[in-house]
Amino acid sequence: METSLAIANWMEYVMNMKWNLVWLSLAFAGLSGCASMSGDECATSDWSAIGYEDGSRGYTMDRIGQHRKACAKHGVTPDFAAYQNGRDQGLVDYCQPGRGFRIGSNGGGYNGVCSVNQEADFLGAYNAGHRLHTLRSNVNSASSSISAKEYELDHIDDDAAVIAAGLISDDTTKEQRILLLVDLKNLAERTGKLQAEIKDLYDYRARSQVELEQYQLVVADLGY
Repeated sequence: METSLAIANWMEYVMNMKWNLVWLSLAFAGLSGCASMSGDECATSDWSAIGYEDGSRGYTMDRIGQHRKACAKHGVTPDFAAYQNGRDQGLVDYCQPGRGFRIGSNGGGYNGVCSVNQEADFLGAYNAGHRLHTLRSNVNSASSSISAKEYELDHIDDDAAVIAAGLISDDTTKEQRILLLVDLKNLAERTGKLQAEIKDLYDYRARSQVELEQYQLVVADLGY
């Protein structure tokens, strides 16, 4: 039946999107496994500067292990003391509250690299930013779900029109009409379910939007 074909096409589209995301994730994972430094970089490196850069990006000490592994292939050993000194200085810049808020609000992670003296303020700002990110995500997720369900609803209307045309067609047999009526009943049930879900999503999005706007006022007062 045409309606069954339409639903099958929709499911195929969803699965294709899912696998595209999987392959993208694998591709990024592959990129993250690349060597941290080239041969020329290993040979000419200022390890204090590299440590500072890594610290300012919030990398853990595991990062120097990646550098060591990359440079070992070129017969170069990192200067651990210089790297650690530079990283400590970089972490001072990284662990500022403003940076913590930006990282949290962008959905970034924190690896527990800040010193005891800085971590409390950093985490307070980071958690505030992360809360803001979560509230924004709630609104965006609801909007995406609404769009997807309304898209499906539009296609159900198209399928129902095709079924209706088949029911009144002189070329449709009695057996075919019975099957079409079953398909039409299934579509009607799905329509009712989608409409209820869409209504709930609109309500949820409205509540989430209010919560987001209220929290944005709180964040503005924090001055991050």
